[in-house]
Amino acid sequence: MEYRKFGSTIVARIDKGEEILDKVKEIALKENIKLANINALGAVSEFTVGVFKTDEKKYYSNEFKGYFEIVSLTGTINTMNDEFYTHLHMSAGDDTGKVFGGHLNRAIVSATCEMVINIIDGRVDRYFDEEIGLNLFKF
Repeated sequence: MEYRKFGSTIVARIDKGEEILDKVKEIALKENIKLANINALGAVSEFTVGVFKTDEKKYYSNEFKGYFEIVSLTGTINTMNDEFYTHLHMSAGDDTGKVFGGHLNRAIVSATCEMVINIIDGRVDRYFDEEIGLNLFKF
């Protein structure tokens, strides 16, 4: 991975074999990012995404392996209990054009991932909401 910072924007290249969430965390900790939004595209060889079933308050994950293009990768960096936290969703298409997506749990880059991180001047922590069953923004 390599990246450059331009004012409050980071442009990153995540390389083949690297795991996307690991690299987001590495950048956020190194740059002391407390709040940001993320957008990316690229290609992955394997990824795991989940869907939260609100009535069960439980995530269900799906794993994919093969050739996939990231159609959309978006989300946030913020904090929970003043520690690093990220919430990303990803959609990726296969060689037939079918797209799969959800809450990103893991993604291994197969060629490259081009990411833009827009740092926001501020902080928003999270808390666990018992009723919803998720970590929500705390204002």
